[in-house]
Amino acid sequence: MNAIISASDLAKDLVGARPPVLLDIRWQLTAAKAAGEPPFDGRAAYEAGHLPGAVYVDLERELASSPGKAGRHPLPDLAHFGTAMRRAGVSSGTPVVVYDGGQGWAAARAWWLLRWTGHPDVRVLDGGLPSWEGALDTSVPAPAEGDFVPEPGAGLLDADAAAALARSGVLLDARAGERYRGEVEPIDPVAGHIPGAVSAPTTENVGADGCFLPAGELRARFEGLGVTEGARVGVYCGSGVSAAHEVLALAAAGLPAELYVGSWSEWSSDPDRPVAVGPDPQ
Repeated sequence: MNAIISASDLAKDLVGARPPVLLDIRWQLTAAKAAGEPPFDGRAAYEAGHLPGAVYVDLERELASSPGKAGRHPLPDLAHFGTAMRRAGVSSGTPVVVYDGGQGWAAARAWWLLRWTGHPDVRVLDGGLPSWEGALDTSVPAPAEGDFVPEPGAGLLDADAAAALARSGVLLDARAGERYRGEVEPIDPVAGHIPGAVSAPTTENVGADGCFLPAGELRARFEGLGVTEGARVGVYCGSGVSAAHEVLALAAAGLPAELYVGSWSEWSSDPDRPVAVGPDPQ
């Protein structure tokens, strides 16, 4: 099953025999608060207009737990996550499509969580809300309660497993290149990267239109970064959000990967963990 869906195909599915549950995951990094600007309000954006029938899901409150030593966006409490998904109408036997404001990071976080906890049919709207050409709605739906019960599966890395994978397989760093090299660090306490990790900015997985590159181009990109057939691959970023987008891109290319959710925000909070700087992985 393809992990992404185009807006035209989604429009067809919504009037088909098995319409998907729609989840709106609009979210942005709140670093703008440091400049005195108000943080992005995903719920307000949702209420101003969303795909008809879509339910808003709050990334900070429902797709993550409180920030701390485990990072800025640790895994959510699974009971709380399950309650949020059932409230949104998610059932195990019903397809789900998630979307955000176009960047794709937040939608990918929801996609990864649902897939990791056992939902068999989840896709991300390619290009997010800007790709949708139909009418938007401002009413807030009240879907019937779903029956999805999350059960954690494989594909999750902790800090020690990520460090080991950087030596034995391929660990991709999905942050911007300048953060990987340690030239700037606007959020976390230490600049640099996990020793052995390879720089692979998430932004290079999409074209100018915000949609994913074709599967063949994505596969060629990752092969150029050392991802070979059968290799064990892991991904991290700042806090486990944009890295989920990279896991999604890898899935679209037919390449399975694991996610280090704590990512650099967890790694850099421990002064005993090594840090590499510069363009060289080591």
